[in-house]
Amino acid sequence: MLTAIATTRSESALFNFSERPATSSPYGLPVVDNCLTCKLHNEKFACALSQASMQGLDRIKHATAYPAGALVFVEGQVPRGVFILCQGRAKLLATNADGKTFIMKIAQPGEILGLHAVVSGKPYELTVETLQPSQLAFVSREDFLRFLRDHGDASLRAAEQLSNDCLSAYDVIRCIGLSHSVGEKLARLLLQWSSDAQVTNGVIRLKVSLTHEEMAQLIGTSRETVTRTLSQFKKQRILELTGSTLVIRNKAALEKLVAA
Repeated sequence: MLTAIATTRSESALFNFSERPATSSPYGLPVVDNCLTCKLHNEKFACALSQASMQGLDRIKHATAYPAGALVFVEGQVPRGVFILCQGRAKLLATNADGKTFIMKIAQPGEILGLHAVVSGKPYELTVETLQPSQLAFVSREDFLRFLRDHGDASLRAAEQLSNDCLSAYDVIRCIGLSHSVGEKLARLLLQWSSDAQVTNGVIRLKVSLTHEEMAQLIGTSRETVTRTLSQFKKQRILELTGSTLVIRNKAALEKLVAA
């Protein structure tokens, strides 16, 4: 899998906007480099910093646009810095010697990628690949560590993300290790996605941008098994997946699978 997308590696696909105002990149993103004027606010790292810390971060980061399928960094590389995901989504991958890939999580805007490696000084423990056109802000390791030393609120936010990453890993281990069947694993995943989805007359609708292969990599199984299980759920009138639209008609049945 990694070989197939190696040609979209970040070094060959970067467009630096560090000196420019908001504009559209070749990938259709309104790239914004100034945290103080950015309207893409959320409750995660950079957006939750004090004004002084945001100004300090602006001085050391470099905003960059990536196409979908770009490798940001690769497992085992020496950590040259962190990447703050400003827009888009990215998947965090672990791959074994046989080429089998497991998706540890899907990173959302506001998250810092490569944080553990930069703080510990050890190689990147995962590979990061963009799922869609994305904007990331790069900060070198030296600058970022100095920034954390100088800004207490940034250090606290970084510690909070490390803690959340740990809890997320525990959830993955619990799901993979304690689930009794693929149906239960897939039900857990779908329920997690549906937690904030729109509900109309008891029916849940949400957009799923992942392929069956990527869903399989999230729960540690094969694409064929995911396709077969989704087909079984459809026959049981639990859900329907048409294109990227997932309609859950019987949430209670999924919850029953998880509780079994």
